[in-house]
Amino acid sequence: MKGKDRGTYEFGGFRMEVGRRVLLREGNPVPLTPKVFDTLLYLVRRKGELVEKDDLMKAIWPDTVVEENNLNQNISALRRALGEGRGDSRYILTVPGRGYRFVAEVEGESPEGEPEAAATTVRLGVLPFENIGTGPEHDYLADGLTEETIASLGQVDPEHFQVIGRTTVMRYKSTTKTLAEIGQELEANYLIESSIRGEGGRLRITSKLIRTRDQVQVWSASYNSEPGSLLTFQQELSAVIAEQIRLRLSSGRVRALARRQTRNAEAYDLYLRGRHYWHQLSPPTTKRAIEYFRKATQLDPDYALAWSGIADTLASTPINGDAPTLDVWPRAKEAASRAMRSEPNLAEVQASFGFVKFWLDWDWIGAEAAFRKAVELDANYPLPHRMLGLLCAHAGRYEEGRAAMRRARELDPLLAVYQALSAQAAFLGRDFKVAKEFAWQAIVIDPEFWVGHLQLAQACEQLGEHEVALEQLHAAVRLSKGNSKAISLRGYVCAKLGRVDEAQAALKILEAVSRERFVPPYANALVYAGLGQQDKAMEWLERALEARDVHLLFLPADAKWDLLRDDVRFSALLRRCEFMKALAGNGQDWQSAK
Repeated sequence: MKGKDRGTYEFGGFRMEVGRRVLLREGNPVPLTPKVFDTLLYLVRRKGELVEKDDLMKAIWPDTVVEENNLNQNISALRRALGEGRGDSRYILTVPGRGYRFVAEVEGESPEGEPEAAATTVRLGVLPFENIGTGPEHDYLADGLTEETIASLGQVDPEHFQVIGRTTVMRYKSTTKTLAEIGQELEANYLIESSIRGEGGRLRITSKLIRTRDQVQVWSASYNSEPGSLLTFQQELSAVIAEQIRLRLSSGRVRALARRQTRNAEAYDLYLRGRHYWHQLSPPTTKRAIEYFRKATQLDPDYALAWSGIADTLASTPINGDAPTLDVWPRAKEAASRAMRSEPNLAEVQASFGFVKFWLDWDWIGAEAAFRKAVELDANYPLPHRMLGLLCAHAGRYEEGRAAMRRARELDPLLAVYQALSAQAAFLGRDFKVAKEFAWQAIVIDPEFWVGHLQLAQACEQLGEHEVALEQLHAAVRLSKGNSKAISLRGYVCAKLGRVDEAQAALKILEAVSRERFVPPYANALVYAGLGQQDKAMEWLERALEARDVHLLFLPADAKWDLLRDDVRFSALLRRCEFMKALAGNGQDWQSAK
C-alpha cells in the first residue's frame, strides 16, 4: 500500500528497494547494471507519465554525451529483466518517436514521497599503468601501482566516490579501445591514465585525469622517481585527483593513507612483487607470493599489508590447492595477528583477519565482526563484501548474503570469482537456477576459471542436467590440475547416476593422488555419500574432522549431504564442529535445510 514501505516500489511480481539498489522477483535478485537500474527507477517514479527520450538520457547520463542507441540498449536489457517479450508492454510502453511510459500499477514511494535526485556518486576507473621501455621485469611494478592507486583512492570518500575494482580495469591492459569506449563500458565519470617510463636509470611516472563525458584532460602530473619516492606516490596522486573532482580529504584520511605502506623502499618493492604473483592464483605462484611477502616482513617487521598478504595466501590454500589445514593454520593465524598488531585500521588487515577466522578458526562470529569492520574502514574494498556474502550464505542468511555478494560484484564486475561465489551462495540457499546463471557468467568472464565450471556442474546436477554437469566437471578437473573437489564431485555425480564403476574409479584416483600429496578426507566422503554407503561416508567425515578439513563448512546447508541428515552420527559430528556455534546463535536449524 502507498506509504506502507517507504523507499520501495512494488509492481507485478517485483519489489524494488531503492536504498539497497536491488530489484527482487519473488524474493530473488534480478541482475541489473547500475544504469539499467537507474533507468527503471526513473520510469517507475514517473509511472503513467510520458518520459521523453532526451529527458531520460539526461537523467541517466547527466555528465556524458551518449547516443540514443545507449538508451535503446538499456531499455532492451530492462525489458528482458522484467520478462517482456516482443510486442509485450506489461510494464514499459514505447511511444514511437517520443519516449516511454511505465504503465504497470506501482505501490510505494520515496522517503520524501517525491522522486529522489540522481545519485551524486562519482565513479572512477584507474586504468592499468602502461610500462613503456622499462622491460618486462617492471610489469609487476606497473600492476602493483595500479592496484595500490585503486586501494588508496577507494578510501578517499567511499560515500560519494566509487572506484572500480582491479580485475575489471585490468581487462583494459594493452587495449586498443578509446577512452570514450572504456568510459562508456565502465559507466565511469573519470578515468586515470598513467605510464611508467625509464629515463637514465630513473623512473618517470605520468598520470592524467580524463573526464569521460567529453574526454577533456582535467589534470596531469609527472613524477621523476627513485625507488624510495614511490612510497609516497599513491598518497600524492590520491590527494590531487580528489581535489580535481571536487572532493576533500580530511586530515584523518590523509593519515590513514600514509599508514598503508612501509617506509622501506625495498620492502615495498617486494610487496608489489608478492601481489603480482598472488593474483595469478596457482599453487606455484602462490608459493612465490608468500616468499616475497615474507622477505618484505623481514625488512620491515611491522609491514601490515605484507603480513596481510601472507595470511590471505596461506588461508586460501586448503580450498584452492588442497593444502593440509593443520599445516597452514598456525602460520596463517600468526600472520593475521601480526598484521592486526601492526595496523588494525586497514580494511585489508581486518579482511585477512576475518578470512582466517572463517576458514581456519571456524569462528564465524569473529569473522563477521572483522568483515564488517573492513567495510566500515573502506566501503570500496570488495573482498569483505564477498566474504560477508559467503558467510551469510553458509549461516542460512541467504537474502543478506545475496545483498553483500551483489555489492562485491558492483565494485569489481569482471572478477570471475565473485560470480562463482555468488553461484555458491545461491546454491547453499537452494536456488539452483540462479546458481547456474551466476556460474555461467563466471565462465563467460574467464573460460579458464575452474571454479566456475565446478559451480555450474553442481547446480546442473541438482537441476537434473547430468550430462552438462559431467561435461563441466571434465573441464574443472583439467583446468584445476586435479583439485580434489573436481574429482570427488565427478565421482559423486556418477554415483548418483548409477555409474558405479566410474565412481569407484574416482576413489582410486583420489587414493593414487594421496600417495603424492595431501587429499582432503571430505573428497572421499562425498563420493561414498553419492554411492549411498553411509558408513564409509561417516568414516571419512570423521577423518576430515580430525584433519580439520575446511570443506566441512559445506555440510550444514549443502544439498548433496541430505542423504545423511537423518543419521544421528552425522548430527553428532556437526555438533562437534566449532562453526556450528554461529548457526545456533542465529537460531538456524540446519537439519531442516532439506
